[in-house]
Amino acid sequence: MKYTCLEKGDLKSFEQRTQIRMVFPKKSRIELWMNLYDDGGFTMKMDEIKTHLSTERKPKPADDQIEFGKHYTDHMFIMDYTEGKGWHSPRIVPYGPLELDPAAKVFHYGQSVFEGLKAYRSKDDKILLFRPDQNFKRLNESNTRICIPHIDEAFALEALKKLVSIDQNWVPKAEGTSLYIRPFVIATESSLGLARSTSYQFIIIMSPVGSYYKEGINPVKILVEEKYIRAVPGGTGEAKTGGNYASSLLAQEEAEKIGYTQVLWLDGIEKKYVEEVGSMNVFFKIDGKVVTPALNGSILPGITRNSILHLLKHWQVPVEERKISIQEIYDAQKNGKLEEAFGTGTAAVISPIGEFFWKNEKIIVNNGEIGTLTKKLYDTLTGIQYGNEPDPFGWVIEL
Repeated sequence: MKYTCLEKGDLKSFEQRTQIRMVFPKKSRIELWMNLYDDGGFTMKMDEIKTHLSTERKPKPADDQIEFGKHYTDHMFIMDYTEGKGWHSPRIVPYGPLELDPAAKVFHYGQSVFEGLKAYRSKDDKILLFRPDQNFKRLNESNTRICIPHIDEAFALEALKKLVSIDQNWVPKAEGTSLYIRPFVIATESSLGLARSTSYQFIIIMSPVGSYYKEGINPVKILVEEKYIRAVPGGTGEAKTGGNYASSLLAQEEAEKIGYTQVLWLDGIEKKYVEEVGSMNVFFKIDGKVVTPALNGSILPGITRNSILHLLKHWQVPVEERKISIQEIYDAQKNGKLEEAFGTGTAAVISPIGEFFWKNEKIIVNNGEIGTLTKKLYDTLTGIQYGNEPDPFGWVIEL
């Protein structure tokens, strides 16, 4: 289910929006809303990006000492939105603190969205981006759900490429490292009234990173979460917004206390169907067939997930997107048919799963070892990202 926040008097009521959902297919619905919800910020002509380079460059961490998300490059991109004016004043400036009013809506009502992608350094020293257009497309889908004006996706990509070019020396060289890129939008209007903001900032910051999990590509242990829920259809689960992640922290901390890396989220209604693992999409290989939960309105449409599906179909590996219950996973393991399990996401790429803990029982996957298909997918996808493998899909953009 999709939502809109039109305030021009057209298709504004709940009843009118419901009629749109019933009459128009999903793709047409999104296009219609994008055309209607246009305050000059979606189709506007962008002025030139102004660049103010830092006069003092920060020391870079050694490649073998990089912690995930702890160091930041010399520059960042910022663009402002003002109601009635649209998106304006795009600029690249030295990385530094933001100045926001304490009453800015982002602090009180959580009106914000974000993305995550990476830049990679190839063996021949080229800088590569992996499917960045899909990140900006998804950012706009999140914007729709959180009542934030759309950005110009093509312009955002050009701004990103310019920012990465300026700070390309921050893209690390060691195997398994990359430059993590975090685009995000925050509501900046100073008002405590509960309504969508009239001003925003679109910002991109970047950070050199190594492995997301300390286990690296080694299998992780996962607790099946039965007390807390992540999202429900009709909520914000399919949007990449901060509140989804804040609400997951308590379950994660409780899992870590008993020796588990993350949690397996079940659906929020029946609490029996698998949805995500931690902040990643999840896949299972059962009796020769790969299964992943179908997108249902509460699951984030992961770009790594989509890439894995493309690879599997390219290799003619049987794959299904459907509902899958935790009971089915349990039964498959008991019957010797659960062959592999892994999570997928930008940060970790692929994280193999060696154990689930459910109802006081351990569900061991492949003797706690990484599976053959999981390893092949990881090697192939990271090979494409680093320019070491052929890219039959045209996913990689070279700066």
